[in-house]
Amino acid sequence: MQKFSTVPTCCALALSLLLGGGSALVNAQQVAIDNDDIGGRVKSTAGAEAGVWVIAETSELGTIFRKIVVTDDQGRYVLPDLPKASYNIWVRGYGLVDSKPVISKPGQHLDLTAVVAPDARTAAKVYPANYWYSLMQIPAASQFPGTGPKGNGINPNILDQHYWIDAIKTGCNVCHQLGNLATREFPPGLGKFETSYLAWEHRVQVGQDGPSSISAVNAVGHEASLKSWADWTDRIAAGEVPQAPPRPQGQERNLVLTLWEWGKNATFAHDELSTDKRNPTANAYGPIYGPDWGNDDFLTVDPRTNTTTAVRIPVLEKDIPPGKAQSMPKPSPYWGNQLYWYDPAISNHAAMDSKGQVWMSSRFRKPESQPDFCKTHPSAALAPMPNSFRQMQYYDPATKTFHQVDICFDTHHVQFAADGNDTIYANGVISGGIGWVNTKKLAETGDLAGSQGWCLPYYDVNGDGKIEKGVDQYAFESLRRPNAGSFAGLTVPPAVFYSVIPNMVDGSVWSAVPGPMPGRIVRIDPKTCIAEVYEPPFHNPATPLNGYTPRGIDVDSKGVIWTALAGSGHLASFDRRKCKVMTGPESRNPQHCPEGWTLYRSPGPHFKGVGDEISVDMHYYNFVDRFNTLGLGADVPVANGTNSDSLLALKPDGSWLVMRVPYPMGFFSRGMDGRIDDPNGGWKGRAMYADYGENAVWHIEGGLGAHSSVVKFQLRPDPLAK
Repeated sequence: MQKFSTVPTCCALALSLLLGGGSALVNAQQVAIDNDDIGGRVKSTAGAEAGVWVIAETSELGTIFRKIVVTDDQGRYVLPDLPKASYNIWVRGYGLVDSKPVISKPGQHLDLTAVVAPDARTAAKVYPANYWYSLMQIPAASQFPGTGPKGNGINPNILDQHYWIDAIKTGCNVCHQLGNLATREFPPGLGKFETSYLAWEHRVQVGQDGPSSISAVNAVGHEASLKSWADWTDRIAAGEVPQAPPRPQGQERNLVLTLWEWGKNATFAHDELSTDKRNPTANAYGPIYGPDWGNDDFLTVDPRTNTTTAVRIPVLEKDIPPGKAQSMPKPSPYWGNQLYWYDPAISNHAAMDSKGQVWMSSRFRKPESQPDFCKTHPSAALAPMPNSFRQMQYYDPATKTFHQVDICFDTHHVQFAADGNDTIYANGVISGGIGWVNTKKLAETGDLAGSQGWCLPYYDVNGDGKIEKGVDQYAFESLRRPNAGSFAGLTVPPAVFYSVIPNMVDGSVWSAVPGPMPGRIVRIDPKTCIAEVYEPPFHNPATPLNGYTPRGIDVDSKGVIWTALAGSGHLASFDRRKCKVMTGPESRNPQHCPEGWTLYRSPGPHFKGVGDEISVDMHYYNFVDRFNTLGLGADVPVANGTNSDSLLALKPDGSWLVMRVPYPMGFFSRGMDGRIDDPNGGWKGRAMYADYGENAVWHIEGGLGAHSSVVKFQLRPDPLAK
């Protein structure tokens, strides 16, 4: 809920005076604070409340600002390093209902009274989305493979329960958090319907994402999927509630969250960027950057001044079509017929070079307006590029200007290699390959053609160490299908390269390919375009594990690849050093190295009717904290808990650290990174960052008035550290 719209300042102040006139401060002196802290104790009728959140929020700074901490085993808390302002402060926790906000200022002690929930249904209102989503009943194993519209309504391509789970996660969950209040209930503006089935049939067509939503439903099976959704919402409406999540334990109670709102009420802030991935001290104390996919804004948050900016990312040609549909099959229950997205630049992801310039996958011309050299470029011999869906732009903070880089290949995610040339790599969701720009050479010579190159993945079938067209095989030839999909009017390849990471150990470049099931990760040597393809263990007699849908990708300092398995809910590592790397014809078997994989099931519940092997949580992407920016040690992998309001860190001992964002509910994260502002500053000098990356930001707590936020994650040595 939005505290500023529900608790008038005068009422909160009166409550503060009533509870804070001395009697409420019993034992508060036991909590030591500085002049920029607020601290005290949280109690309820049940006694001290351990492992609950204390939330401070103010609108008196340059943007809405929030600080959130967790109570210790005695119910004590310290909100550290608060800018000067008046704050609404309240308690949220599992087993509780939100307490009434109390006004306080830095330097004050404040004890808070928590309110025990009267029943399980009331308590469950603040449970993460994945717990509600776990009530979804997956069709029984006997229903697969599907028999189509004239049979059981399940698409015949859905071969078993794993295919169903993958389809509902990657078809729906990649854009919206499922199980939050906005999805487990019908919004009032949706309309009145005789049955929940009809309500869902209408719902999946609303808004500018309606065309993609109904397409995702039909891919599962129109009738079967809508019946499943309707059954889910009917049972919830009748009073069914999920199991209670555990309260934060151990190091989870040391978490300090700082949030700054940015953007507008239709901002689709796809990502955030705080530093150079190769040098975490770059841009120390500087702005946090992010592209708004929905409306082509370039967003910044200045954490020193608590202010934000938004400037339009330019396009150069006229009549560039936007990425988002400019029509609605059905009106939005929030926006009506008003279009809220317009995005010809379709800026998606950003990376920082060694000069502090911010490079983005971003369109500035039409896809077909390729430079003439694209036809004769050496890379075109193996991989002709008739269009480039996105190009690259970079923003120079020193001059506050955007610069366009015309390329032949298309871009989605971008990452710099540690090669001395500031080579930036990109994955192509339309081309199905990788491309690169030697930015040092480009800056020195201005030679666009000579500074770039690209590859499609090819098996070196004859094993001679080079790729020859007509001799060696395109790696995804067997995946070609007669009814290829399309995106923004362009044909989608048989396998989409979704992510990219250069491996600093051997110079290779890796990408995650989410589908077709079970997906795969691909290694490419950019010097030769020779590819190696590895599928995660899936229906493999050599292992009982089933992992599927690699999506994010990163690498640790030893060269081990980490990927988020969005469908199965695992964080997975792949160590190529454990493989007997195949050459020649044998290299075409993508399941030839199960021993290279290690799968870690993410915490949280599983679906009804499905074994515990698969997690409900969905991982949009992942990150390896190579430089210990979080404080858990070097090379700690982190996954987006996209459906669990969290980031999930896999600690060196193999246990999970769940870093939950309890407010506003609906923390849907995509990218993340870590920065060290002061290497000698202890926990205060380092942090990880992520942002609310929900397509429909109005689905988070607060509804249509809600905005995206940048979230700073810090781990202090104990819950009372100042």
